[in-house]
Amino acid sequence: MASAFEELDYQETPLGPISLRRRADLMVEGQVIYEMKLGDEFLMSSLFTAAEIELARLGLAALGGTDLDIVVGGLGLGYTAAAVLNNTSVRSLLVIEVMAPVIDWHRRGLVPLGNKLTSDPRCTLVHADFFELASSGGGFDRAAPPRLAHAVLLDIDHSPRQWLAPGNSAFYSVAGLRKLAEKLHPGGVFGLWSNDPPDAEFTHLLEPVFCSSETHVVTFANRYSGGESSATVYVAKKEQAQQIKSAQQARCQEKRPIPDDLTPRRDQQTDGRSAP
Repeated sequence: MASAFEELDYQETPLGPISLRRRADLMVEGQVIYEMKLGDEFLMSSLFTAAEIELARLGLAALGGTDLDIVVGGLGLGYTAAAVLNNTSVRSLLVIEVMAPVIDWHRRGLVPLGNKLTSDPRCTLVHADFFELASSGGGFDRAAPPRLAHAVLLDIDHSPRQWLAPGNSAFYSVAGLRKLAEKLHPGGVFGLWSNDPPDAEFTHLLEPVFCSSETHVVTFANRYSGGESSATVYVAKKEQAQQIKSAQQARCQEKRPIPDDLTPRRDQQTDGRSAP
């Protein structure tokens, strides 16, 4: 027997059954690993968190100033949110999670970072659909709809082409990204985690919406394979002031047509965060 296994919770959700598991895996020297699954699909493993932490670090590094108001889309095991709170320039953090059991696990202390997030007065966990809020009028904070964010960091879908729910696809379009950008302060940042390699078509979608974008490949040790795995973090920045794109950007767009949205990936790959 390679591991000692315990299912900490199992609940039905509109997206399907979600479960939280804990196991001591002898393949990685008996390390205790927490895993989230949606049906038979791995969502998150505490063994692979480097890219989630980098999402927070890279997104906040692109900002200046203090008293930052940050939104994280997707709570998961809390590694992106915890990394945001480690930054002393952050004034407030709003974490939006569509699956109520995930928030419950943090509040009950069933996951390692639950107490850290729920005890920090800057952090608010909200049960809501991130994509619904992103496409609506106003900001992400339903208690203060006009409030803008300095950064929105998103880690929900596997990639811009592999969605947990088909309805999420509309977000990964020029129209969807523009609605998101309306919720950012001038100079604000949008960061996105993806399990796929860099996607040139997605970066083209960012161009008419944001003044700049960067693509980062985050590599990390895979202790199961003995090699490395990788994920992608996109960081896009809004213009400092609301103004028309420069003539140079407009000429660039004329030369290279921008697709309105992305076609889904038909093949499925193992999430680099999950066990084999």
